[in-house]
Amino acid sequence: MHRKTEAGVNIGRRPCAVVPPGGWPRRLPPPFNPCFHEPAIVKLVAENLVVDRGGRTILDGLSLAAIGGEALLLTGPNGAGKTTLLRTLAGFLPQVSGTIRFEGGDADKTIAEQAHVVGHGNGVKANLTVHENLLFWAAFLETEAAAERVRTALTHFGLDALDHYPAAYLSAGQKRRLGLARLLVAHRPLWFLDEPTMSLDTASTTRLAVAIDAHTAGGGLVLAATHLPLGLARARTFDLPSALPGFRTTAAEARL
Repeated sequence: MHRKTEAGVNIGRRPCAVVPPGGWPRRLPPPFNPCFHEPAIVKLVAENLVVDRGGRTILDGLSLAAIGGEALLLTGPNGAGKTTLLRTLAGFLPQVSGTIRFEGGDADKTIAEQAHVVGHGNGVKANLTVHENLLFWAAFLETEAAAERVRTALTHFGLDALDHYPAAYLSAGQKRRLGLARLLVAHRPLWFLDEPTMSLDTASTTRLAVAIDAHTAGGGLVLAATHLPLGLARARTFDLPSALPGFRTTAAEARL
């Protein structure tokens, strides 16, 4: 029996698509987005972070909090520390001091194990086809219903007609879409996106925004470093200032 909820339509334990406010844009299929009867409320909290790179302090005493159901957009000019902050929150860079905790997730897993991380690189294997790349990610991320998820990801990011093309022959924008498509191949409650619109045209940016809105509508949390407005339904901005001498960003200068 179907049971409608504010987040979407739950069908037992089967995955379901979450419809963002206003419905899906015409001709744009909804992304594959698992939702649950009682989704856990997740929260990412960083307190008094101090991060050094190359002998210089990049972040000094920075704190932030973000909760599931929203996208937190990290803004600021080049060198302000956006990438450093994302990589530190994901667990890829160590902090000198301060704490990072992910509440409402799996206590037995690291933050990185519960997150999708899309950086400046696309994570695309040039010798594999578009379809094979997503199958690789489905296997690597231990995805359930992999075939269905891969088909949905291809459709959502407009890659259906290219599924048998070697990734080496794709344009920069197509490779970026392929890199982003893995967001829909496996469910992760937390998304870290570093300049995700890089190389994307307007239509592809809309596809990404719809995927982000669907993820947050289902209770997911997104942190994205961006220079461009994404037109998201549920977003806040965390503005990092210009890099000061020594690439130093203090809590007083970073405002939520």
